[in-house]
Amino acid sequence: QLVESGGGSVQAGGSLRLSCAASESRYCMGWFRQVPGKEREGVAYITTGGTTRYSESVKGRFILSQDKGKTTLSLQLNSLKPEDTAMYYCAATESRASVCSLSPGLFAYWGQGTQVTVSS
Repeated sequence: QLVESGGGSVQAGGSLRLSCAASESRYCMGWFRQVPGKEREGVAYITTGGTTRYSESVKGRFILSQDKGKTTLSLQLNSLKPEDTAMYYCAATESRASVCSLSPGLFAYWGQGTQVTVSS
């Protein structure tokens, strides 16, 4: 089970913080986002080994972090742009997974989503 919190509405240039609480540690946890009519887009992920990856569109602006127990995932969203407006989803792979990427198909568990709205 994944439970997201955070999100909201900010003006361009502002910041938000998203958090995701998992019931147990998984091999890989990540954040995705989706706007109506478009495919779900990978934003960032982190593995239990500490490997992280960001999409080019958020690199340098968003920061991913995970607690020591690897059950809480946070995403700091800085320098937000109107094009960052989307529903943001937390996701996790199976514990036995050994690969991770920004492809939604690799993730077995999903949160309910939290809305981020950035106004110009």
